[in-house]
Amino acid sequence: MIIALGGIFLDAYDLSSLAYGLPDITRQFGLSSTMAGLVTASISVGSLLGALLGGWLVDRIGRYRVFMANMLFFVVTALVSAVAQDAWTLTVARFVMGIGVGMDIPVAIAFLAEFSRLRGKGSKGSRTAAWSPAWYAATSGCYLVIMLLYFVLPDTQLGWLWRFTVGFGAVPALVVLLLRRRYMNESPTWAADQGDLAGAARILRQSYGVDARVADDVPAKAPRPPRPGLASYARLFTPPYRTRTLQSVTVGIAETFGYNAVAFGLPIIIATLMTQGPLTTIASSFALNLVFALTGGLLGIRWASTKGAWPMMTLGFAIQLVAITVLGLIGAPSGTAVVTAAILMLGAFMFAQGFGPGAHIMSYASLGFPTSMRGVSIGFNQAVLRLGSTLTLFFFPILSSGLGTDVYWVILGAPVLGLIALLVKRWEPVGFDADAEDRARTATGTAARS
Repeated sequence: MIIALGGIFLDAYDLSSLAYGLPDITRQFGLSSTMAGLVTASISVGSLLGALLGGWLVDRIGRYRVFMANMLFFVVTALVSAVAQDAWTLTVARFVMGIGVGMDIPVAIAFLAEFSRLRGKGSKGSRTAAWSPAWYAATSGCYLVIMLLYFVLPDTQLGWLWRFTVGFGAVPALVVLLLRRRYMNESPTWAADQGDLAGAARILRQSYGVDARVADDVPAKAPRPPRPGLASYARLFTPPYRTRTLQSVTVGIAETFGYNAVAFGLPIIIATLMTQGPLTTIASSFALNLVFALTGGLLGIRWASTKGAWPMMTLGFAIQLVAITVLGLIGAPSGTAVVTAAILMLGAFMFAQGFGPGAHIMSYASLGFPTSMRGVSIGFNQAVLRLGSTLTLFFFPILSSGLGTDVYWVILGAPVLGLIALLVKRWEPVGFDADAEDRARTATGTAARS
């Protein structure tokens, strides 16, 4: 499970490393706010394409093959980004890295769901929610690396801090690649779904220690279903999946808009809107991710099986609504007490993100869909989210410089949209057996045709 989360860890690390370095990148390359937005958004554009391709591939050729291939993107592009001598090289490298990120997330979430039990401790809901603390552990680790480099590098070399931070991302990527090669296996659920019952039994023995065998009266190689084509995406908009798809996409857009504006924008908010120095910016970003967001993410895992995704998502968006409203009313803080209050509101937003929207958007994208289309559902969801992320990353530097603290009132739209989507239909994905539903519908259709 930890290895499966490796790609998500790297995604968060790479996004955070560039977030802090953006002001230095802008100065070094003489970028306009529009070009700075293009540099930051390039990884999301690549992720959009990678999510669509990866979501289809993981259902077509299996989880393991895609898992191994996409990790090479991280290693190579992290090094290229670190030594880029112009903005276009950096943009292209981030775009290619995004393709790897987009391909990795559908297969990672599929693994988290398919290597877990339906209910109870270690359930599918808890495991899919685990992507949230993994993400914030990565962002905290990134800011820790930045802080250490800040004290190590001489003042004249601090402009190179972003290069060292971005390049360091190749190290954990190489470690994850080697660990996956040594310890990962194919999803037994996917293998069985493809008719390879003997392979599924072998994986269960190797990965779980379960003495699984194919029954004597069942062929080890059952008839293989047709391989899913790109038309599989159309199935997302047929009953009963259409409503689930639309709701998962809507809450996902709300989550990603809020996250990218606040969490990704933390260095910009603290340094520019709150007019704080570099050390305060680094330390505050580190503390907000470690103390608030990571704690919230760990609670999201703990609460997933007992409270479900819908209550946690609703509560999370409600807290974010209050936090952003207060930040909008504060505006540009002056004085230690007001600055502290503003940073605590950011902490409240991050805490709610960790246990609420951040933890459970993957539950909505994956647990309501059977194994045969889980990769496609996650891939489509991620593609739409990456489109929203691209627009946010591109426009936020422009909006923050043009609107100042009034940008909070734009961000307020994120929790409002999320609450509307959740209140329109109360759908609980945690504990739901989508594979059983799919089998029942198939059996009913077969009986009706007979």
